[in-house]
Amino acid sequence: MGVPKFDSPEEEIKKWLNQIALICLSEDFQNLKKELEKLYLQSNIENVQLAAFQDALYAFLAQEEDEFSFRTGTN
Repeated sequence: MGVPKFDSPEEEIKKWLNQIALICLSEDFQNLKKELEKLYLQSNIENVQLAAFQDALYAFLAQEEDEFSFRTGTN
């Protein structure tokens, strides 16, 4: 799917935001976020919930980007 550009049409931005919402609501995302929160608490990372959310979201977006690149044959 890729990262939207500032000149992207409104529909493309809506599509991208919908995909992020679906990721954030998924059980797999929630499980990873909770696991990261536990690890971050043990590591005394600042703002554990925010850091876990950001890292989990980044991981899911990167995974989707890799899968998209694999399906389309782009690198």
